[in-house]
Amino acid sequence: MRCLLINNDGAGFADYINIDEGTTVAKLFAQRMPHGRAESYLIRVNRQPVASDQVLQEGDRVSITPTKIEGASK
Repeated sequence: MRCLLINNDGAGFADYINIDEGTTVAKLFAQRMPHGRAESYLIRVNRQPVASDQVLQEGDRVSITPTKIEGASK
């Protein structure tokens, strides 16, 4: 199934990706951000905050944004 992934980490990018049926937000994060900690990111589906066990649907728009920008002052 196809979803739009918007990764706002670093330089950022947006691209359509293919994922398996039944993929959760947590599983997608683990696949795409293997060195990241989910609690350090704001993850939204279709512009709404969601739980980690949310199952993604065809056409969903997933955005991953760090809560702290490296090098930014406090």
